[in-house]
Amino acid sequence: MQGRILIVDDDKSMCKMLETDLIKRGFEIRWKTSAEEAFGLFMSESFDAVLTDLQLPEMGGIALCERMAVNHPEIPVVVITAFGSMDTAIDALRAGAYDFVSKPVDLESLSFTLDRAVRHHALLDKIELLSRAMEEAHKYENLIGDSPAMRRVFDIMKRITELDSSVLISGESGTGKELVARALHNRSHRNEKPFIAVNCSAVPESLLESELFGHIGGSFTNARKSRDGLFVQADGGTLLLDEIGDMPLPLQPKILRAIEQRTVRPIGGDREIPFDVRIIAATNQDVESKVENGQFRDDLYYRLNVLQIELPPLRARENDILLLAQNFLEYFARTTGKKIIGISAPAAEKLLDYSWPGNVRELRNCIERAVALTSYEKLVVDDLPEKIRAYTKKGLNINTFNPTELMPMEEMEQRYIQHVLQAVRGNKSKTAHVLGFDRKTLYRKLEKYRIIYDIEN
Repeated sequence: MQGRILIVDDDKSMCKMLETDLIKRGFEIRWKTSAEEAFGLFMSESFDAVLTDLQLPEMGGIALCERMAVNHPEIPVVVITAFGSMDTAIDALRAGAYDFVSKPVDLESLSFTLDRAVRHHALLDKIELLSRAMEEAHKYENLIGDSPAMRRVFDIMKRITELDSSVLISGESGTGKELVARALHNRSHRNEKPFIAVNCSAVPESLLESELFGHIGGSFTNARKSRDGLFVQADGGTLLLDEIGDMPLPLQPKILRAIEQRTVRPIGGDREIPFDVRIIAATNQDVESKVENGQFRDDLYYRLNVLQIELPPLRARENDILLLAQNFLEYFARTTGKKIIGISAPAAEKLLDYSWPGNVRELRNCIERAVALTSYEKLVVDDLPEKIRAYTKKGLNINTFNPTELMPMEEMEQRYIQHVLQAVRGNKSKTAHVLGFDRKTLYRKLEKYRIIYDIEN
């Protein structure tokens, strides 16, 4: 269903004609030829939008708009005006109408207008519920989410918090992997001991071993004094090995031995130093594929991947986009001292349409920028970055040379996999054949993108 529409027109044949056409387009229709009866129905039943003629007996269309706007301002009213009656249309908009269409009515254009009105109503409902949702949303430390995907993540986290087993957190860049690691540490019995994180891709290979295991003074150039490595510094607490997929291959057996023996030998040292830490690894890469290609040791992978948490991309958490945006808005409004109370419906629609390749990190950056720039009590479309304002949900366009119309390779892959699945009615063998994947790779991709398509043959 596109939405539930109330039609008000004193011409019964017009009502029936509109009803027939709009039902074919997926709308659910109720109609009345009396303004008073229509208003009674409007107050007693739920509608997503109203379509009314302005020339009505008993009560004019303008008066009807005003009464509806006073009682249910969140329900958009579209008015039908005589051709060229711009003054009348403006009066209707001032009375609270959402939009207008001119006679003779173009049914295609009318359908588009009503579809926009229905989506506008849905957005207003979402925005109205944000404050209550913020209070009722599932939270885990600094993580917020009410989508099914995040509820599953929170459930897993609650079950493994007190365990000492290694955890592998996987997910795209910007999904909050370090926040998850910190939350696991803060809720564990190790929370009074250190939480230390190291980005394996940010430290040069020549220094990473010293960073992790420590060194004895004089053991190499510039090693003027002895220094404990991060395994020892984190003793009693948690060590996060971020971007583990970039761990140099020659260092991997040493990491494996340290984890298994729970001791490290500093560079230049002659004795083992014991440590007691919980190891959490994080990656935005497909480490399993790297194992298959010989780029990552399988024994280290299985040692790190005792427990696994896979964070969904923001595009798979649509229910959370406005929730997170409102949370960031409130935070940055407080820190900047600005009186900003929310997000306008058109801006919210842009946030929901955008694909968020940078995930939660990109959304946070977007809202911080918008709060800094806005001159209004609510964020408006012009406060958003240009690439979000210009983004459209249209199909793939590989013939464009406009960077704002292009998309990340992963999003293109996800959309194409979904397209092929739909074309073969969910047959996994045919999908793998068309894509040139083996079934194992296909299932890994389906899990990665959280694609579900159950129709077979």
